[in-house]
Amino acid sequence: MEISHADKKAAFRRTRGRLDRIGDPALKAVTFAAAALAVTVLGLISYELIRGSRLAFHHFGLGFLTSQAWDTIHNQFGALSLIFGTAVTAGLAIVIATPLAIAIALFLTELAPKPVRALLGALVEMLAAIPSVILGLWGILVLGPFVQNQLEPFLGSTLGFLPFFQGPHSPTGILTAILVLTIMVVPIVASVTRELFTTVPPELREGALALGATRWEMVRGVLLPAARPGILAAVALGFGRAVGEAMAVLMVSGSQLGIHLSLFGHTDTLAARIAGQYNGASTNLQTSSLVYLATILLVISLVVNIGAQLLIRPIDRRPRRQRIALDRVLETQGMSAD
Repeated sequence: MEISHADKKAAFRRTRGRLDRIGDPALKAVTFAAAALAVTVLGLISYELIRGSRLAFHHFGLGFLTSQAWDTIHNQFGALSLIFGTAVTAGLAIVIATPLAIAIALFLTELAPKPVRALLGALVEMLAAIPSVILGLWGILVLGPFVQNQLEPFLGSTLGFLPFFQGPHSPTGILTAILVLTIMVVPIVASVTRELFTTVPPELREGALALGATRWEMVRGVLLPAARPGILAAVALGFGRAVGEAMAVLMVSGSQLGIHLSLFGHTDTLAARIAGQYNGASTNLQTSSLVYLATILLVISLVVNIGAQLLIRPIDRRPRRQRIALDRVLETQGMSAD
C-alpha cells in the first residue's frame, strides 16, 4: 500500500520538535529586525545631522556649498574648498589604487606560487588593519620628506610645464595626502577583488586555456568580465574609505583652504576639518557649520554607493556566461560588448 504525499507530510510534521516548528518564523523575525535596525540607524544619523546643521543652513543656505570662506572670527563659513580637497584627494587616490589593487589580486590568484599566496594575502589584509593615525605619522616622518626632496623635484623637472606640478615643494599637501590615501585604499580593494577572482568557476578559466588562450587573454576575456560588478562595488567601498578618512589626511594635508591646480599645494577635506575643529568650536554657528559639512559628507557617500549600484545593475542583468561568450565573439570582430 502506497503512502500518499499528504500522509508523508503529516508524519514529517509529527517528528518535528517545538524548536523546529518556530525556526522559520524566528529566522524571519531576526533577519527582519537586523535589516530594520540598519535602516533605523541610517535614519537616526541623517536626522541628527539635519537637526544639527539647521542653524548653518538657515544662515547660509545653499550658498554654503559655493563659498570658500572659513572665518571663525567673523562667523563666515563655506564648504567649496573642502569639497574640492575631498574630491581631489579621494578621486586621485582611487585612480592610482584601483589598477594596483587589481594587479595585486591577479598576482595572488593567478601567478603567485601557492605557498606564497596565503602569506602575501595576509600581509595585504594586515595593511588594511593599520590605524590611520599610524599611517599619518609615517606620512609625516617618512613619506613627507621623500615627497619634498625626491618626488616633487622629479615631477617638477619632468612635468613642470603642466600646472599640476608647479609651485614650492613641501612635505605636506595634496600629493602626500593622495599617496597616504592610496596606501589605505589598496588593501581594501585588493582583498575584495581577490575574493571575487577566486569565486569565478574554474571551468571558465580551464575552458579558455584549453581553447588556446594565453593567460592574459583568459584574464581579459574571462576573469575580469566575470568579476566586473564586484570590482565596481570594491572601488565604491574604497572611495568611501578615502572620502571619510580624517586623521591621516589631517596630519599630512597642510590644513589650508584654497582651490589649486597644483598637486604641490596644501589642502583640507571635509572629514579632516570636522575632526580638527569640532571639539574646539567657539560658537554655535561654527558647530552647526561643521555638522553641515558632515551632512555633505554623508550625501557624497550615499551618492557614490547609489551610483555604483546603478553601474553594476546593467552588468548583472546579463548572465555571466552569456556576457563572456558575447565578449569573445565581438573581440574576434574587433569590437567590444561595452
